Amino acid sequence: MKILITGCNGQLGTELRKQLKAGCSEIGPIPEKLRTATVIPTDLAELDITNRDEVVSFVRRMQPDVIINCSAYTNVDGCESDTDAAFKANALGPRNLAMAAEKVGARLIHVSTDYVFSGADNGGVPLDESHPTGPVSAYGRTKLLGEQYVRQFCRRSFVVRTAWLYSYTGKNFVFTMMNAGKKFGKLTVVNDQRGNPTNAVDLAHHLLKLAVSHEYGVYHCTGEGVCSWYDFACEIIRLSGTPAEVAPCTSAEYAAKNPAAASRPAWSALENRMLTCTVGNEMRPWQEALAEFFKHYTPEE
Repeated sequence: MKILITGCNGQLGTELRKQLKAGCSEIGPIPEKLRTATVIPTDLAELDITNRDEVVSFVRRMQPDVIINCSAYTNVDGCESDTDAAFKANALGPRNLAMAAEKVGARLIHVSTDYVFSGADNGGVPLDESHPTGPVSAYGRTKLLGEQYVRQFCRRSFVVRTAWLYSYTGKNFVFTMMNAGKKFGKLTVVNDQRGNPTNAVDLAHHLLKLAVSHEYGVYHCTGEGVCSWYDFACEIIRLSGTPAEVAPCTSAEYAAKNPAAASRPAWSALENRMLTCTVGNEMRPWQEALAEFFKHYTPEE
């Protein structure tokens, strides 16, 4: 089996390559069919997914069985100021991959986001895959269009929404909190935006389960349990032993100090219903996955 990974040097792409090489994750073994898979890792230098002709030519030449799209323009504030770049990466890129996958009969796994939802209060109930979308930011709008293109142009597709992703590499909230805590000794974090922290290990493990299935459709794949960014930050500081205090603030207070920041969904907790009903939901509780992260994490000198 051949697996093409776009965005291979990002948080998720790196973790996917790691699991495919090891044949397992912290959760358990990957599907047997993938243990001898040929991995085709690509990033912008190897493949510009926003160029349709380049994508079609590359995919036709490589003939992958599965394409996992980890590429995206994820700078939420940057998407507001450079909508064209966001549109190309988050909408046209997935469209191009979907069209190319359809031509060679490949399965396409496209990674999306909780930002496709409005953030409106749902009575404290996590949102499952049937919940109406309604993005409030350029990032969310372009990611939603990417989802729609994938489903429109590729019959063998999986759209997988995740949230609050962190990993052992790259830029993420866990490292931001630790670094800021060490530098300033005190952090102020919003406590009225709630969602699901997600370890890239768990997400990658489930993407590989989907890769060998025919359970096509829209999925949510996030850590189990709901918390605020403030709760998440407190647990990061506690588990990492960072000498810092964490204070809560409201989104309005944060916006007043950061007027250029894009709107974030206040409620984007997701329910992994499709996983539970198809290939199985092994996503760990977010506290457990974070604790396991710090057991394995080795700080860079």
